[in-house]
Amino acid sequence: MVVLVVAIGYAYYHPLRSWFETRHQLSSRRAEVDRLAAEKRALQDRLAFSASSDALAREARRLGLIRPYEHLFIVKGIEAWKKAHSTIGGDGK
Repeated sequence: MVVLVVAIGYAYYHPLRSWFETRHQLSSRRAEVDRLAAEKRALQDRLAFSASSDALAREARRLGLIRPYEHLFIVKGIEAWKKAHSTIGGDGK
């Protein structure tokens, strides 16, 4: 009787171990899919924002581009001007 129980236990051991491993891998894959889906949504939102006219204009300004009817002025020494015109209290009054 004991040999029969051991044989049955041995027969169930490998399928059960395989089932538990597969279940663990499945939960890991689902977590990875959820993480990648969230990353995809964030990237799509970022792409939609970057394609907006405001974002394109801001990036063009950052690169130093101007519109055809505008004039480019380069202002230097802003930090020195701020230091020279700052008040002791620092509140701008």
